[in-house]
Amino acid sequence: MDLRVAHLYPDVMNIYGDRGNVIALRYRCESRGIGFSLTEVNIGDSFDPAAFDLVLIGGGQDREQRRIADDLARRGEGIRMAIEDGLPALAVCGGFQLFGRRYIDQAGEIIPGIGVFDLETRHPGPVADRCIGDVVIETAEGEVVGFENHGGRTYLAPGQAPFGKVRYGAGNNNGDRTEGARHKNAIGTYLHGSLLPKNPALADALIVAGLRRRYGPGVGLEPLEDTAETGAHANAVRITEKRRS
Repeated sequence: MDLRVAHLYPDVMNIYGDRGNVIALRYRCESRGIGFSLTEVNIGDSFDPAAFDLVLIGGGQDREQRRIADDLARRGEGIRMAIEDGLPALAVCGGFQLFGRRYIDQAGEIIPGIGVFDLETRHPGPVADRCIGDVVIETAEGEVVGFENHGGRTYLAPGQAPFGKVRYGAGNNNGDRTEGARHKNAIGTYLHGSLLPKNPALADALIVAGLRRRYGPGVGLEPLEDTAETGAHANAVRITEKRRS
C-alpha cells in the first residue's frame, strides 16, 4: 500500500510549523512499510483531488489567504466532490477558514472560501485580542493538544459538527467552546504545534481513512512504539493545565 498526499500551497501556507504534519505522516507510514508520496500543489499547478488519499493545507496570515483565495476557489468544486466521496483532509488555521464559506477580515473585506465546512469567520477588528495559547480539546479521536494563534472568530452554522470541544483554550470564538469543524473525513482546526507529531492517534486516523478509501474497509495499521509522541502529548497537557490554573 501507499498513501498519496497533496499538500496545498506549502510555499505560503506554512506558519507555526504546519509542515511538521507532513513529516509525521511520512514517518508513521514508512515505519509500517507503507509507501508515502507527496505532491506539493502551488498556485496554478494542475491538481485532481480524486487522485489523492489525503489533502493537507496549513495556516497563513491574511495576506497569504488573499493570495491563494482565487486559486483555491477554482479548485473548490473538485475538493468538495472528493471529500463527499470520503477523501480525508486536514485544514489548519487559515486553511481551515478558507475551507469554510467566507472569512471577513479586520478591514471588512470578504475572502471567499470553498464551503467544505458550513461556517463563517469574522475578524472583530484590529484592537481586539488575538486567541493565543495552548489548547486541549476532546474529539472523536480522543484528547488532542495544540497551539492556537488567530484573530478571526469562527462560527459554525446549525448542524455543522465541530472537530472537538474545548477543555482549555479559546477554540473557534472564545465563547461557545467549540474547536474546528468536521465533515465526513475532513477536519478543520486552529491547532498548530505542529499538530500531528503530538497527536499520533489523529495522524493514524487520517492515514487509515485515506487507505480505506482506496484499498477497502479491511485496512488496519500495526501499532507503533510511540513513547516520544505520547510523552510530548502528555507534557503539552501538563504545561497547559499549569498555565491555566
